Amino acid sequence: MLSAVLRSPRAVQMSILIVRAFVRMREIILTNKDIASRVEELERRHDRTASVIEVLVEDIDRLGRKVEQFKGPSPYSRRRIGYITDDN
Repeated sequence: MLSAVLRSPRAVQMSILIVRAFVRMREIILTNKDIASRVEELERRHDRTASVIEVLVEDIDRLGRKVEQFKGPSPYSRRRIGYITDDN
């Protein structure tokens, strides 16, 4: 730790504060196990949902390509409306 290297009162104080901070973090984590498990569950659901969405997008793309294959030229030709002149 810091106090073993520097050997000053300030280094000792900082080392104690660091240890207290880690102890407090451990207490917070232990008391919030329920929240941590809920967050993990949400992350798992998100991963599953994301994979389902990817499959759906791939299917939509595949179907879109098939629709494009079936599309051909229009069976109806467009007639021009108006006067016929030599310029056209």
